[in-house]
Amino acid sequence: MPPDPNARNRYDLSEHEFEAMLARAAEEGAKRALADVGLDGHEAALDIRDLRSLLDCIRLVRRTAMQTAVRMITTGVMLALLAGTAIKLKIFGGSP
Repeated sequence: MPPDPNARNRYDLSEHEFEAMLARAAEEGAKRALADVGLDGHEAALDIRDLRSLLDCIRLVRRTAMQTAVRMITTGVMLALLAGTAIKLKIFGGSP
């Protein structure tokens, strides 16, 4: 049976009502998602700041570790070249 074209749909919403309903749904969804991960309550902002600080520290440690590794490799190569040069030039009294 086809719908009656003269009957008014009882779910007609104005654009303002629809946007208000979407905003409420989004806010409730965000609250539920934060509660699911344990970030609801009064100290949630502090927890998020702590997490961001922890991530910044991890990035700093990773960057510092990479710099240290590059410096150690460079120093090792330079020492090997210096040792090779010293042996080649017989600076340390090599055999005659």
